This record gives sequence, structure tokens and C-alpha cells, in this order.
Amino acid sequence: MKLPRSFYARPTLDVARDLIGKVLVHRSPDGITAGAIAEVEAYIGESDPACHAAPGPTARNQPLYGPPGFAYVYLNYGIHTLFNVVTERDGQPAAVLVRALLPIEGIELMRRRRAPDRRSADPIPEHELCRGPGSVGRAMGIALADNRADLCGRRLWLEDRGIVYPGVAWSSRIGISAGAEHPWRGFVSGCPAVSGQPRTSASRPARRRGASSRPGTRRSGRG
Repeated sequence: MKLPRSFYARPTLDVARDLIGKVLVHRSPDGITAGAIAEVEAYIGESDPACHAAPGPTARNQPLYGPPGFAYVYLNYGIHTLFNVVTERDGQPAAVLVRALLPIEGIELMRRRRAPDRRSADPIPEHELCRGPGSVGRAMGIALADNRADLCGRRLWLEDRGIVYPGVAWSSRIGISAGAEHPWRGFVSGCPAVSGQPRTSASRPARRRGASSRPGTRRSGRG
């Protein structure tokens, strides 16, 4: 079942938690690819120094300020396209970065897309195809043209297929300094597709002091 707009129009940490196990699907001219989400990071608004919205509204981060249920895709280090899910109400900049998937459909297409990343002639192991946010974008064929894509549309969307992972944990976010104290990275414990080791861990995401659970975006590999 495709996720409705109401799924995204909620506090971002709640969306981040519920995205674990949901299936990201991309229909492209090359074929359909899909994978179950195994790792996410949440970014919350202008008060989050790791969020792309921290400087305030710009041409680049405008999708973060738009309605929920749309894609925020940007180029990282001039190489990798990173896929984020826009959350919260219209005007509240926040998003969830998808960091890792467990491939379900289109696995050979994913391997062909990832082949330039591989020096070895051996095929890329399945669990490594979408390990890390840059690999998610490459393997899934997500491009800058997918920025602002409607996730309730027919090209790029998320589904609930009833997948439930035991042992979901939370840690600080990866690859940032400012804002690293927030345990807003959710991942499936022991999953080989997960892209990094946590510095700290908790069973649930911590809520912001004096606020509802809400994330946003900014940094290398962030939303």
C-alpha cells in the first residue's frame, strides 16, 4: 500500500521511526527498483545546525519548506545524489534522509548502476548495493530531476508491505559536528546494509527539550 500524504504530515522523528521497514520504489525508464529502509536520519528545522534549513530559506532548500510527502534530493560533494523525505506541515522545514536499503526488486539493475563504483570484477554483494545514502541514490537511479517529486505520485514513492524489523536502535547522526549530540539516526541493529557504527544508542529517538519530536536537514549525507 502506497503511503498517504498524512503519513508525512507528522512530527519528523515519528516519521523517521515509522519509515524503518517501509519500501522505497522508483519507476524509471530502465525499470523498477525497490528496497526496504534499514537506516534513516532526521533533520529538524532552522534550529538544527545540521539542517539545510539552518541559514533560513534559500533557493536550494525551498523543498524543505514546502508541503510534506515530497522528495528533497540534492548533490553531495558534487558526486552523490541524496534522497530525503520532506515531513511536517507546510512552512516547517524538516526531512528524513534515507541512508540504507535492503534491496527487494531490480537487484541486477542496481548492480549495473553501481558497477562504476566497483574496482573488483566480482559482483557487489546484495547488502552493499544500497549501503550509505550515496549508494541509495545511485542504485535506485534517483537523480536531481527527482527533487520535489511527489511521493504520492507514480514515479517515486514509498509503500507499506508489512515489513517489521526487530531491534531498531537510535544513535547520533553520522558525518557532522554541529548537532551531533542529537540521537536522530535510526537503524536496524545487526543489519549488514547499515552504513555506519553508532557513537551512542537508544531504543527510541530522544525528543527535543520542550518540543514535540520533530527533525530537519543539513551536512554531507544529511537531509
